[in-house]
Amino acid sequence: MAKNNINAIAYTIKYELDSRCAIQLIQGEDTSDHQHAAIIDCFHELLRRDWDVTVSHIYREGNKSADFLASRGHQFDVGFHFVPVTDPALWFYLLYDIEGVSESRLVLNEG
Repeated sequence: MAKNNINAIAYTIKYELDSRCAIQLIQGEDTSDHQHAAIIDCFHELLRRDWDVTVSHIYREGNKSADFLASRGHQFDVGFHFVPVTDPALWFYLLYDIEGVSESRLVLNEG
């Protein structure tokens, strides 16, 4: 019986992150001393594959759903957690994202 070979499949993956610091860590070299080195190494592994992987910056206002889930994630222990789409707060933010609604927020240039 043949085993599935994940490397034989061509993938296109696009990561949009609202943290320039995270993007620099993912696109950087040695992060072995970083507290989140295991997670960063997972990204490095994806970037090493022969796949079309892009990492880009997106302002938090452009993806309220992800911002909501990230903020809510701090309430949980490490591990997999299911958040139903029927959660009223998540549904609200999904509608915002679909409609392209954003809120003004002061963004300071870190450079």
